[in-house]
Amino acid sequence: MNERPYTVVLLVPTGVGAAIGGYGGDAIPVARTIAWVADRLITHPNVLNGAVLYWPIPNAFYVEGYGLDRFAAGSWGLRPVHRNRVGLLLDRGIEPDLRLRQLQAADAARATLGLDIAAWTLTDAPLEVELRTSEMGASWGTIGNPDSLLRGAEKLIRSAKAEAIAVVARFPDDADSPQLQQYRYGGGTDPIAGAEAVISHLVVRTFHIPCAHSPALEPLPLDAKVSPRAAAEELGYTFLPSVLVGLSRAPQFITTPLGPRQPGDIWAEEVDAVVIPATAAGGSALLSFSRLPAAQIIAVGDNQTQVPVSPEELGINVLRVNSYLEALGVLVAHRAGISPSALVPQIPSLPYL
Repeated sequence: MNERPYTVVLLVPTGVGAAIGGYGGDAIPVARTIAWVADRLITHPNVLNGAVLYWPIPNAFYVEGYGLDRFAAGSWGLRPVHRNRVGLLLDRGIEPDLRLRQLQAADAARATLGLDIAAWTLTDAPLEVELRTSEMGASWGTIGNPDSLLRGAEKLIRSAKAEAIAVVARFPDDADSPQLQQYRYGGGTDPIAGAEAVISHLVVRTFHIPCAHSPALEPLPLDAKVSPRAAAEELGYTFLPSVLVGLSRAPQFITTPLGPRQPGDIWAEEVDAVVIPATAAGGSALLSFSRLPAAQIIAVGDNQTQVPVSPEELGINVLRVNSYLEALGVLVAHRAGISPSALVPQIPSLPYL
């Protein structure tokens, strides 16, 4: 039987305080499980980055958020690769000892995991990241020297032939921040996630290659009350390993949709289902996917966020479920061509049109 690959997109927006996926890699169990149901799982670094923890999912595609927006709009396609040559870009604002920790993580990834990391370089000026929080509680941020970021990425692409860029920027330390403490205890919003997205978006938008970001921060004081969901970020001096693993096999972007297509290329019209938190429906990617007639959008109710935008408010037709466990059942039925309404005790009569 020649079926086309069943393709699922898993979205958990960055910096919105998602109950599942708003912490360091805590949506990886969801991604691993959906990958068993789907032939292809498309998701983004916010889902798969777990600081020093990661999990190889052979049929998962690690797609940065801006690239995912362009993919959903049909402007870009995804081309799977066996490996990428990764360039490492470090913020000149990182102190020497903390810089060495990042370089040791990269060398460990080369020696222990066999990753192809081409070279590293410093930005020609500190990036000067500043953090912000919106009135609704979502996190975002700014970069004082974006041109320095782009010059550093261009240097790695041109001189080291890098096919993907890992960026490590120095983020402000604020161990006494109430927002940070709330996050460590399993509530609120990741205070750095929104600024991380700004960095990777800028590189992907400019150079059209995969990029992901890892923050450089001083280790926080030990605290026995840290939530298991936030614990991955307590384990060391760097969050870089999961970023390097993700970028090492991230699909390349096809930016000429009208050009020749190769076998294995993935385009938005091939997406069968999109799984989202039920209160985070305002993103560009979801709005684009909602216009695809074949894509079943599944909204998960118990993954609450700090940004209450429901799909119904935007006129998006979704199938609501209570949990990711229920979403998995819907995906199985959808792949089998079975209406979920046939799996409940009471089935209404066929309506007259």
